[in-house]
Amino acid sequence: MAGFFSNIKGKFSEMFSSDTEDSELLNEGDKEYVELDTSGSAEKNKVTVRPFTIQDFADIKLILDVLREGSTIALVNIRPLKDKDLIELKRAINKLKKTSDAIGGDIAGFGDDYVVITPSFAQVYRARTAKQSAQMQEVKVEEEAV
Repeated sequence: MAGFFSNIKGKFSEMFSSDTEDSELLNEGDKEYVELDTSGSAEKNKVTVRPFTIQDFADIKLILDVLREGSTIALVNIRPLKDKDLIELKRAINKLKKTSDAIGGDIAGFGDDYVVITPSFAQVYRARTAKQSAQMQEVKVEEEAV
């Protein structure tokens, strides 16, 4: 009986001897390491919040360029242009709004002197006023009545 098992053992060792060489090569290949450069990808994933000041209509060019890159939230101080020329301010705000819409972003006034412009992956929180909440309640009541 012992000869029978040693015979089977010999046959199995012959069958797997060639596989053993392949598995040794695979194990050696597993020992290699691949070095990844992560320095560039970390910078691309960061969001920058950047302040700007508009003193002339020409100042919006830099803001538009930065917004088109897609990773910057712009906080724009409009006070100097507001004090200087309201028509130019309206023109500048319209241009910023069009660009914000084109990139899928959001734009909102923040106090009297600031405008916030976000890229497509962010939006500006807008709190509902008491009047807006009352209007929403009226709409819900009308929908339930129908």
